[in-house]
Amino acid sequence: MTVDSADNASEYLAIMDQFTQTLLTDLSAAEVSEALAKRGIALSPEEAEARCASLVRWKNLMPSARDPRVPTVAALRYTRARFQVTRLGGTVHRQVTKVLQMRDGAREVARELLGSMAALLSKILLQARSPRTIDADALAADVTTVFTNQAYFADSIRDFYAYLSSVLVRYDLAGEEYASFKGLLLEYVHLIDTDVSRHSPVVLRCLEDLQPVLDQVLNALDNLPGLASADGAPVERLPGRHYNDWAELQAWYSGSKGGLSGPAQLRAAAESALGQLLTNARRMLTPGGTGGARRSDLMHLAGLFARASVEEAHRGFSAAFGAYPARHVSFGPEEAELRDTASTSWWDAGPVDVPVSLRERGDRAARGRTARVPDPGMDIIRLQEEAAQELAARQTAGAELAAGGVLDGAHLTPAARDLLLELVSMALAKELSLAEAVRVEDADLNVAVDVAESDTDTVIRSDDGDTTFLCLTLIASAAEAHPGDATGEHAADDIAADTEENQQPTSGAGGVQ
Repeated sequence: MTVDSADNASEYLAIMDQFTQTLLTDLSAAEVSEALAKRGIALSPEEAEARCASLVRWKNLMPSARDPRVPTVAALRYTRARFQVTRLGGTVHRQVTKVLQMRDGAREVARELLGSMAALLSKILLQARSPRTIDADALAADVTTVFTNQAYFADSIRDFYAYLSSVLVRYDLAGEEYASFKGLLLEYVHLIDTDVSRHSPVVLRCLEDLQPVLDQVLNALDNLPGLASADGAPVERLPGRHYNDWAELQAWYSGSKGGLSGPAQLRAAAESALGQLLTNARRMLTPGGTGGARRSDLMHLAGLFARASVEEAHRGFSAAFGAYPARHVSFGPEEAELRDTASTSWWDAGPVDVPVSLRERGDRAARGRTARVPDPGMDIIRLQEEAAQELAARQTAGAELAAGGVLDGAHLTPAARDLLLELVSMALAKELSLAEAVRVEDADLNVAVDVAESDTDTVIRSDDGDTTFLCLTLIASAAEAHPGDATGEHAADDIAADTEENQQPTSGAGGVQ
């Protein structure tokens, strides 16, 4: 299909309607333009002629060979190009019109035709057994009706089960829609199967009985006046005039060509549909199933989109599907191996592993053999080694901190500094007011810290930066030592004061000690 035919499809359909309304329609472009104007389609004669020329090029129309009867030369120029529909063009247009008029719902099955076919085949069999009294016209009418009914019945069966298949594959089938579809499947399919089971054996028996006398039927039909092509081209005859037509009809009911018969295919399709219906019922009852249907919600959302303006549609789409502009903010140090977090954009994040049963069948139930329970021995050993390494590192940091004494201006490793922060936070949580010194200990690491308020700050220096404790004095020592025994500046002052006191002379008989 070209761009022109796609853009002007409605005009081409309207033009073909004019040519197929009556038999042997012969129209000019001007007549087509006038007829379309009555239908509310504005098309100039020049445009109508261009459309008709395109249809001629596509073999839908052909130039008319009939000479127009016109009174003047101007009228001859006005009707110089006339067109009429081709056989294939009319057939294609009728099929296209039929497809456009079809609905998405179910189509009734012409099940009543089976009983009529059985009665007509019985009449054909009676006439075939009495060749001298055959009414050829009545026989031809019965044969044509049998094959027409069979074609219509088979088409309606195919359309009905195609509709069933389109509904059964839906995972959102639930609620009232599921209940109505269940009634359709259990009642109507059972009705079809009952009629087929009752009439198909009679039809098959009549077809088998017709085989010995089928030549009389075909000879009587051949003796009727028929159509003959003037150029010797083959003529498409009505169904039932060839032996192959009867063989195909019998094969549909008996399955003699190696495949399943028509009735057997209907029963198999009904069983498959019922099985899928039970599968949908189990899916809805399973706690881990796909949940309730969202079809009604999506249809409501589609209606909102249809009535909304462009700006409202964009806002509604963003609100319904979370399609907001990307505003991803991430903090923290850079990592050697990036991980997908809540702030990672969908464009950069890795694919999510979806289980096969959920991806293909919409089922979250676990399938397959249960996996073996892994041996945790190696993991236990690894965790114990990591815990031992962590404990050794904290003990080293505790020993370093305990040897620090008065910590103002001290240089600590990052591990010892982090341990000091833990102990200070414990002291602050223990006493809101530090008017008196607060002592916190970690017996496992053999370290203690005395925290007290001061007029000066305590600055701890480390390789990765300095840490300042505002208006606090920090003294570190071993856990079993008393803060008065701690080494440092305050302890040195105490020792110096005691020394000076001992060096002063004393009165009495003792002398210098």
